[in-house]
Amino acid sequence: MKIYEIYGRIYSIQKLPAMCNSKLMTSGIIAVLLATLSSCALPKQPLLTYLLEKRHRKAAPLETGVKYEVRKALATSVPFRPSEIKRYTFVFNEAKPPLMVASNLHRNSQMRVRTTAYTHNESDHLVYGVKNAIGTNLKFGKVRSAAADWSRFPVGTKFRIAGQPEVIYVVDDYGSALVGTGTIDLYKPSRSLMNNWGVRHVDIEVIEWGSYEKSMDLMRDRTKWKHVRAMMEGIEARLRTAGKQQEGGRSFTAAL
Repeated sequence: MKIYEIYGRIYSIQKLPAMCNSKLMTSGIIAVLLATLSSCALPKQPLLTYLLEKRHRKAAPLETGVKYEVRKALATSVPFRPSEIKRYTFVFNEAKPPLMVASNLHRNSQMRVRTTAYTHNESDHLVYGVKNAIGTNLKFGKVRSAAADWSRFPVGTKFRIAGQPEVIYVVDDYGSALVGTGTIDLYKPSRSLMNNWGVRHVDIEVIEWGSYEKSMDLMRDRTKWKHVRAMMEGIEARLRTAGKQQEGGRSFTAAL
């Protein structure tokens, strides 16, 4: 018999108790696990079916008027520090009737309105310069900028003034003094042109109505301002009223 074979057998004999102890420990752990599982209330259906049904089970619905807290999920590798978790709260309210698309509303295309004029170097417009409420430059040419209450004349509304057939005005601006009125403020590039216009009641023809949806999208991040909130509420109220009237089989014409 070779020397390395003898050493191999001796090593196997020395390792045998440790192997037996390891097997005994494993058997003990399995026995404990089986005893624990037998005492648990397991589902009657197959475990895989139970887990799949639980995964697709719907959560309990949110309750109206209840304040909920939302916390940012953390990775398992990130230490749990409650004071550093980002969170916010909200109160769940009942869903409001869906807003109708502005293009679905029927409006008068011809009307008489009160108009005023403004310019970019007025004291209340200096902070905005030549920029309008949608972030582009104020226009004066064949296409000219106009400001209005967007809940009455939504952004993008285009119209002509009687006696000026070659000029198209587009609503791309608003002003706090215009909210709640039917007045349209026409942009003029100088104070002299602004003063020359003054206040005039004119006949206009709307050639394209703007979008209430786009108006609300543009104002959504500006609701800290009272006049912006008033326009948002005005749009919602107008569209809900239109929706109820159409549900009752009546046509809707915006009273601008």
